[in-house]
Amino acid sequence: MPFSRDAWVNRYASLSAQLQDQCGVSLGTELQGQPLPNLQWVATSEALARELGWPEDWAEHPEALAVFSGNAVWPGMRPMATVYSGHQFGQWAGQLGDGRALLLGEVQTPQGPREVQLKGAGATPYSRRGDGRAVLRSSIREFLCSEAMHALGIPTSRALCLTASPHPVYRETAETAAVVTRVAPSFVRFGHFEHFAHSGRPGHDQALAALVDFVVDHHLPHLAHLPRATAAAGQGERAVALLAHASETTADLMAQWQAVGFCHGVMNTDNMSILGLTLDYGPFGFMDGFDPSHVCNHSDVSGRYRWRYQPDVGFWNIGALAQALAPLIPDAATDDSEAQLRILGAIKRYEQRYGEQMLARWRAKLGLSTEEPDDARLAHDWITLMAGARADFTITFRRLGGYRAALPPEAPENAPVRDLFLDRAAFDAWARRYADRLARESSVDANRQARMDRVNPWVVLRNHLAEHAIRRAQAGDFSEVQRLHRVLQRPFEVQSEHAADADFPPDWASAIEVSCSS
Repeated sequence: MPFSRDAWVNRYASLSAQLQDQCGVSLGTELQGQPLPNLQWVATSEALARELGWPEDWAEHPEALAVFSGNAVWPGMRPMATVYSGHQFGQWAGQLGDGRALLLGEVQTPQGPREVQLKGAGATPYSRRGDGRAVLRSSIREFLCSEAMHALGIPTSRALCLTASPHPVYRETAETAAVVTRVAPSFVRFGHFEHFAHSGRPGHDQALAALVDFVVDHHLPHLAHLPRATAAAGQGERAVALLAHASETTADLMAQWQAVGFCHGVMNTDNMSILGLTLDYGPFGFMDGFDPSHVCNHSDVSGRYRWRYQPDVGFWNIGALAQALAPLIPDAATDDSEAQLRILGAIKRYEQRYGEQMLARWRAKLGLSTEEPDDARLAHDWITLMAGARADFTITFRRLGGYRAALPPEAPENAPVRDLFLDRAAFDAWARRYADRLARESSVDANRQARMDRVNPWVVLRNHLAEHAIRRAQAGDFSEVQRLHRVLQRPFEVQSEHAADADFPPDWASAIEVSCSS
């Protein structure tokens, strides 16, 4: 049972206490949440609860609502706000930290230990004059998208549950409070390493090395054979290996985001997971009409985090991580040293990995089962064609699965996808190349469509769907949040009874703006 005294631990808090004793440095601050009144359940993730090995009636435990809203703790929990720093919109922002998150601890699951964190449980020492609260609006978006991304097969933090309170929270207008319970193998970010690398304070170099060892020992056992970062005779082997691992997993994540038309919105280094997970769902968005320069975050006035820049920003962030890990690698500051070559080699793994993963995903989305040298050009020309037509990203790829390659492009059977393009001649020219490519691998329409339907989702969390659920919830009706959550758990399946969720967005959807306050 996850509610017993022995089930909950907080190894990160234990490491912090150890470092405090050894060198006077802590990894954060232990503190209790600030209670909220008149709590209600908004939604729970039954799928995640099953993965945790929890009983079906876990939410009926008499203390569960209070515990997962920050009003109480179970034995073994040590709520903690962690400290980190980071680059925000490309500029060094200095110390940041969990301004509205509390790490309750870890629970053992059939998949291994999982950290459990509350978002919105009140102010912390890192709230930077904020109230530490999350509003119902943004919390619904995070709950839905966390679980929707997991269902899409994209690495992500998860959302166990969402609770609400009528307690007022003031943003642009008066709203109400909510708390999301987030679950992940680890919530350690690039920014945690940056914090201890760049402060110059006594003991921070020791904390940096300890943090590398903590991540490797607890989350990357395949690297555990390397000399410890805290070992005096080490040559930075673990730091380089961790950087290489982060390079590859971040590259994988960027390819997965791009392949479903997902825009994160705030790719600051303090929002980047050391394990390659999607973290911090704020002003995110799945594109409707395809625009490679789409900016989902209204606060991103320079467009730094637009869709087509995301892979480049991921690479930039890996560079920032490399700078943070460099103090653990002897001679890293010496030009053309072996150490620098090792660091550069780890960084460059990002570029190679991203190119390979992105092309593999475009091939899969086009239904190609073999590889040819011109596949990258075919895929590039397809998304260029889509961009010119502002074709709906999700619907267009889904309909392409029904293309009948043996028939001419203008055949009625191909109208569902062809009619998405005003420039019929341009579509027809590309479609003939596509048909020739499929013919060379003897592609069978039905088999190809089945493969494509497994990678091209039928439904995604569009902003207008979330907005509709939010408006209902703000009026006291949480049923639409729960219904939409269930639909998004099966994104690749046609769910005829929910066909409206997979349709084109209404005209008013284009007026929805989300920002960092979202």
